[in-house]
Amino acid sequence: MISTISRRYSLDEYRAIEEKAEGRSEYRDGEIVPMPGGTLKHSRIGGNIFAFLKFLLRDTQFEPINSDLRLWIPEHRRGVYPDVMIFDGEPQLNGDRLDEVLNPVLIVEVLSPSTADYDRLSKFRMYRSIESFSEYLLVEQDEPFVERYTKQDKGWLLSDFSGLELSISLNLSH
Repeated sequence: MISTISRRYSLDEYRAIEEKAEGRSEYRDGEIVPMPGGTLKHSRIGGNIFAFLKFLLRDTQFEPINSDLRLWIPEHRRGVYPDVMIFDGEPQLNGDRLDEVLNPVLIVEVLSPSTADYDRLSKFRMYRSIESFSEYLLVEQDEPFVERYTKQDKGWLLSDFSGLELSISLNLSH
């Protein structure tokens, strides 16, 4: 039997590594997990969603942010990089960190074959611990299909949208 030793990192160690890293990694309560590189299709979809939301939400109090900014999920001690986040007003920084935020109202994830299950299940469960979080969009890469989860009084409502002729009305007030 072969045993492996996995090193656990403090949050400060992770942040120091992440500040100098060429690629991005998620922090999972002591573990540093490298994020897979994105594809051209994934980048285009995420970029188009961000650009559209930036245009759509101009002259409002809502601000979309791209995947360069880390979301800190305190309850789960996780640092993740959603593809797009929207904030109602000024993003709340995590203490004195300029690279971590706490309070998105909407999160968009562009699904990749390697991360789709994680985005749908574990990540969504963690996102739900964020008080301000009220809307989640999961966007397929290979077909025009979006799953939309909207926070309700007694749970989350799933709506899905298939095809290019449909539009999605966002409910950003919570």
